[in-house]
Amino acid sequence: MRGFVFLLLIILCQAAFAQTDEDGFRGSIPEELLRPRRGEALRYPIDTVIGSLGMGSASDDAYSYAQDLAAALLSLQNEHPNLASVNEALRLDYFMALTVITARSYRLGGGRDEPDGAVSFMIRFIGRDSAITGELFIRFIRERWVFEDLILESAKSREEEQREARQRFDFSPYERFF
Repeated sequence: MRGFVFLLLIILCQAAFAQTDEDGFRGSIPEELLRPRRGEALRYPIDTVIGSLGMGSASDDAYSYAQDLAAALLSLQNEHPNLASVNEALRLDYFMALTVITARSYRLGGGRDEPDGAVSFMIRFIGRDSAITGELFIRFIRERWVFEDLILESAKSREEEQREARQRFDFSPYERFF
């Protein structure tokens, strides 16, 4: 009996983890939706609060610097080298806000070029029960990127975020396609 159960488990696991079928599909999702075609831009997931994740229209260097800043803020280390250009009083305010939600991770939304030459990224710091959303501004000055500003909203519970996201993305099925 144990042998039969073990064999059945192996068969079920193989079926669950099968990569593709004979038509090249991974489960019910076609390969074309999982991987971009040659010359096509990468696809990034969407955060229901801040929108598309990834570089957006920002350069690789700007996106990399924004990620470094977000990680530095998340570390809560006052002496972090990536935070050297941030005013100390502001830095402590950011740390207090992140401490309140016990921030564990962050998500960086698609960057965009601002009319004044700065680059902005939507950002979301996520704690266990709450999160803080904001917008991070950086600027390229004298051969390097520097922190310009970070505007943070007040902390919101996950339930509050989801309620607002449902309101924002609650489309009538008949209106979606027009």
